[in-house]
Amino acid sequence: MKKLGTVLMLTVIIIASSFTIKPTSVHETKVDADIVDLAISQDFLTTLVAAVKAGDLVDVLKGDGPFTVFAPTNDAFAKLPEGTVESLLKPENKAKLVKILTYHVVPGKVMSSDLKNGQMAKTVEGSSVKVTLKDGKAMINNATVTAADIEADNGVVHVIDTVIMPPM
Repeated sequence: MKKLGTVLMLTVIIIASSFTIKPTSVHETKVDADIVDLAISQDFLTTLVAAVKAGDLVDVLKGDGPFTVFAPTNDAFAKLPEGTVESLLKPENKAKLVKILTYHVVPGKVMSSDLKNGQMAKTVEGSSVKVTLKDGKAMINNATVTAADIEADNGVVHVIDTVIMPPM
């Protein structure tokens, strides 16, 4: 029985590692997965995954793209006022959730080297986000990019430390 448990655990680790981020250089990472599967494979993006599922955006983000996604971490969602995430995940708030999530997506593949200080990037939601480059860091509105250029099969993900909100 103990041997079976060990074999099962090793199998889970092998399967999980097939989606784990694999560095290809200091700044770039490439994974053999689409944006959704990439997010699913990362423990620090579980809230984002739940929100994408609640907003029925899985099929869109599994599409051909390319997409650039500014992906807020679980800690970023935790910064929101208490009860916000739970409220947004309710079916009656789906339109607001989709508006927020699509504000985190820019059409096309925008690598960090493409970003310019003061640049405005139009999001899928329709509004624009502002790029600020300062002291070697990139910011999207008030969110700092903590990991950049994580390439997926259908675009690129930049991890951010704050949920950015569209004009409401």
